Amino acid sequence: MTEHTNKQFDADLESVRSQFLQMGGVVEAMIQESVDAIPTGDMELVEKVREREKQVNRFEVEIDERIGLILARHQPTAIDLRTLLAVSKMLTDMERCGDEAEKIANTVRRMYEADQRFMPVIEIRHMAASVGRMLHDVLDAFARLDPVLAAQVVRNDKEVDREWKGALRNLITYMMEDPRTISRAIDMVFIARALERIGDHAKNMAERVIYLVRGADVRHTGAKNAERQARGEVEAETAESNGEA
Repeated sequence: MTEHTNKQFDADLESVRSQFLQMGGVVEAMIQESVDAIPTGDMELVEKVREREKQVNRFEVEIDERIGLILARHQPTAIDLRTLLAVSKMLTDMERCGDEAEKIANTVRRMYEADQRFMPVIEIRHMAASVGRMLHDVLDAFARLDPVLAAQVVRNDKEVDREWKGALRNLITYMMEDPRTISRAIDMVFIARALERIGDHAKNMAERVIYLVRGADVRHTGAKNAERQARGEVEAETAESNGEA
């Protein structure tokens, strides 16, 4: 009976992990499609993003319900419990990444319906590549239980923040030099802000992966501490100070 229960639990846990990774794949596609639509005004891509957002919402509800059932039926402990708690928290961040991608798509629609010419901003292109890579890496870190890769995602968020500030400065300059660009520049600010928030959500998920693997809460403690916890250095230092190493 116990073996049967354990097999069912393992299957349920793997299903949660698999569904979350599928959800992440959909969100990755949303980000890429919304960004691809910016310079082209491709409304087919915009509609794809809007449809995928509904799929992401369904994933969130289904995974959340499954986690609740597993907790009630199996009362997991240790890393299994941390996995479920981590995924439960990461679900919210992943769904919000999808929301931000949809915001970008909706902004693109508004720009082109108003017949506004695309305003190239180099930082936005860089930001899009950076946050796409962050999300891909955090999914990879989760799939492989790799806290070191997750810590790199935490570190990379700082670069995205710098690019966001650079984009904002450039767009403000455009608006000051030529008031005719104000409407277009504001739309580009919305897009840059959405990308920056996706980076924040990816960082949050990376911190959860470190918690999942190491049992350490690295939120609000900085990238350096996240990297040390990910490598297990803090635990080793504690053991040495207690005369255990």
